[in-house]
Parts: sequence; C-alpha cells; structure tokens
Amino acid sequence: MMQIDGGAAKRGMILLVVLLSSFITPFMSSSVNIALPAIAEQFGLNAVMLNWVATSFLLATAVFLLPVGRIADIYGRAKIFAIGMAIFTVSTFVAGISKSIAVLIIARVVQGIGSAFIFSTGVAMLSLAYRPEVRGKVIGYSIAMVYIGLTAGPFLGGWLTQHYSWRMIFLATVPFSVAAFFLTLKIASTDDGCVQKCAMDYTGSLAYALGLFLAIYGFSRLTDGGYFLVIAGCCLLTAFIFWEMKSLNPLIDLKLFTRNRLFLFSNIAALINYSATFATGFILSLYLQYIKGMSPEEAGLILVASPVVMAAIAPFSGRLSDKINARILSSLGMAVTALGLFFFIFLTDKSDTLYVIGSLLILGAGLGVFSSPNTNAVMGSVEANAYGVASGMLATMRLTGQTISMAVVMMIFTVTIGRVEITPLYYPSFMQAVHLCFILNCLLCMAGVLASLARDKNK
Repeated sequence: MMQIDGGAAKRGMILLVVLLSSFITPFMSSSVNIALPAIAEQFGLNAVMLNWVATSFLLATAVFLLPVGRIADIYGRAKIFAIGMAIFTVSTFVAGISKSIAVLIIARVVQGIGSAFIFSTGVAMLSLAYRPEVRGKVIGYSIAMVYIGLTAGPFLGGWLTQHYSWRMIFLATVPFSVAAFFLTLKIASTDDGCVQKCAMDYTGSLAYALGLFLAIYGFSRLTDGGYFLVIAGCCLLTAFIFWEMKSLNPLIDLKLFTRNRLFLFSNIAALINYSATFATGFILSLYLQYIKGMSPEEAGLILVASPVVMAAIAPFSGRLSDKINARILSSLGMAVTALGLFFFIFLTDKSDTLYVIGSLLILGAGLGVFSSPNTNAVMGSVEANAYGVASGMLATMRLTGQTISMAVVMMIFTVTIGRVEITPLYYPSFMQAVHLCFILNCLLCMAGVLASLARDKNK
C-alpha cells in the first residue's frame, strides 16, 4: 500500500478525528473509575462485582482488537473507525440510562467492542497519513490526548458524580462521540482499504477471540476454579498459532514476531507496562474515597497528577523517538515507572496526600517517556500494508495488559477481602490487598525493563 498523500486538509482531518477519539475513550475509563463507589452504593455491589464494571469494557476490547485490525486492513480503516464510533456512542448512551447492574455491564461490553474498532484503526490511520520522519511527533500528539483524557476523567468525572450523578459521565460523553462520528464520515469515502487481494481468517479469529476471553476471564476467577478456563483458553490460543502457520490468509503474520525482534519485544514491553500500571487508578480511587474519606471530586483532583505529567512529556518523547533509539527511551521510562510503583508499596492509612501526589508524578513521568517511543517503534517496524494489524496488536497488548492488571486486583481482593462491600470493618484487609498489588506490580515493571532492553540495539 502506498503512503497516503491526500493533502494537508485530509491529514489534518485524520489527525483531528484521531485526537478526539484518543481523548474520549480514556476519559471514559478514568472517569468511571472515580465513580465506582457511587455505582456500588446505588446497586449494592461487592468489591469483586464492582471490578467487573471496569473489567468488562477492557475484556471486550481486548478480545475484538486483533480481528478488527485485520478487517480494517481489508475494508478501510476510516470506515471501520466510523462504525466503531457509532457503536461506542449508542452503548455509552445506554450505559447512562441503565436501571440495573446487568444492563450497565452489558452496555460496557458493547462499549468495549466499539472501542476495539477505534483503537485498532486510529494509530494506523495516522501512520499511513504522515511520513515516517514525522510519525513519532503525531503519535506523540495522539498519546498526549490519551493522557489529557485520563487527566480530565478523574476531575470531571468526580465533579459530575458529586454534583449530578455517575450517569452524567456517560451522557456528557455522547455529544463528543457524535461529533467524532460525523467527522470520520468526511474521510471514510476516500479510504482505500487494502490494495492487495485480502481475505478474512474467520476460523483463526474465532479461536483467537475465544481463547483470549477464556484465558483472561479464567485468570480473574482462579480462586473459584478458573484454572480450567485458563487451560482451555491457552489450548485454543496454541491451536490458533498452529492454524496461523498454515493459513493462506492469516489473521496476523507470525513472521512479525519470529523475524522482527523490534516488533516482538516492543509489544511485550507494552503488555508488561500496562499489566503493571493500569489498576493503579482503580486502587487509588478506592483508597482515597474509602480510607482517606475524600469526595469523588477531591479524589479526582489528586488522580490527575499522573496523567498531567504524561500529557506534558508524551509529545516531547515522541519527537525524540524520531531521532533517538526507542530502546533507550522506552527502557528509561519503564525504569522510572517501576520507581513510582515502588513508592506506592509503602502507602498506609496515614500517608500524606503529598506522598500520593509525588508518587503519581513519578509514575506519570515514566509512562510519558515510555509510551510514545514504544508505539513509534512498533509502527515503524512494519510495512504500510500491515499498519492495521500492527496497530491492532499493539492495542491488544495494551488492553490485554490492562485487563490482566484488573484481573490480578480482582483475584487479590477476592483472597484478602472476599465478596463483600468495602466497609470500615474490612479496611485493614483492603490495605493488605493494596500492598500486595503494588509489590507485584513493581516487580513486574522491573521485569519489563529487561524486556524493553532486549529489543534490537540499533533500532
């Protein structure tokens, strides 16, 4: 596929659409986290069930990302992006008016499916529209918008929850989703899709999606005999790999992993990074509101510290990655992230607010340095006709990591707290769970430094 020249106007439109969507989806995730205690109060949810309000979205997104990325390479990224925005918009509205926890979680699942359409195509659209020498810069802008969304989420989500209702988080997002949808329609008509003769690997897609679902869902239920599901999921994923080796039209070319060291270890680094860090916002939201007695708005103001730093650093690190070895920048970012997680290990019910903010600033700095160079490394390691799959794979690593992060928290909460509402009686058990989570995440992030360093030294 040739690099799109479409003119400055089209490139600008693509950038605007991707930036808008890059803000909306993380805003939704971070704002819902801050509203979880209010949702728990309305529906009478225990700690484990509350976790599923967040995890259902992530799991659905992770399962659909890679197949949708392949579909986007065949039929056109902008068209698939527009469909994703439509699905996301409708499901967001339904979540906002849901009258039961079942409807809310179903809406979150559909939201996740729509997000898979968005995540698997956004970076691919940018990578195709802009020349390689400026790709890191525009990717940095996209990632900065992700972090601005993460920044606005806790503050605006907390404000909306405290002064109106948690439902307003969903309903207030709908107009922005509608705007992104109509903007995408303006560029979808000129989207050329795949110039090669392509076919969809439906058998491989089914094996992959079902295997990933069973493995991650089973992992979250290990204390309830979920290891059978994990084993079944791993068997399906193994069968998927063998199938892909023989398929004439594979869902993903496994040579990207076996012959492309940069692609392989950049994706592994992303998986580890998000597995180690994503649940931090969920844990601290509960900590600040339950243990420190803060309102949703006050807790949201504290949690913006990390994404503010990410948003400031990501464009700068993205530009640097056009000139400096991504291995160096990403590994440095991972090491700083591990340091931020290390400080959270010593969090207590008497910890000063400044200690929490300082640790969040360090964590945000590490994530800001890591993300843009690592994304640029993945997209720069493949040809243009594989941008959709590469973007989908990177997003799959991110969302799978986020889902694993929440699944680990769910498992630790189940063991230490049990399936009960978080009340003062269970605060000591909650703090024990917090310490275990951050110890594990810090160790995982330290291992991620090694994975990041393992990529090709010359790229």
